[in-house]
Amino acid sequence: MQVTKSGGSSVSFLSRFRRFGEFFGDVWSELKKVRWPNRKELINYTSVVLFTVVLLAVYFFVIDLGISRLIDLILGK
Repeated sequence: MQVTKSGGSSVSFLSRFRRFGEFFGDVWSELKKVRWPNRKELINYTSVVLFTVVLLAVYFFVIDLGISRLIDLILGK
């Protein structure tokens, strides 16, 4: 079975399958190079993310509340 690329050249199914396998082999070798966080680091990073999310949620809640009150004052509700 032949698959035709734009430009007229043909690439066989086996060639594409081989490239697909090489890609995942490369991904696996790169994942082996990653330095994964230990438990303490993971807990610290997660705490920072959760704190930041809560802080931003409170910030946007206050801003939204202020804008709502301002609009109520302007419209006279």
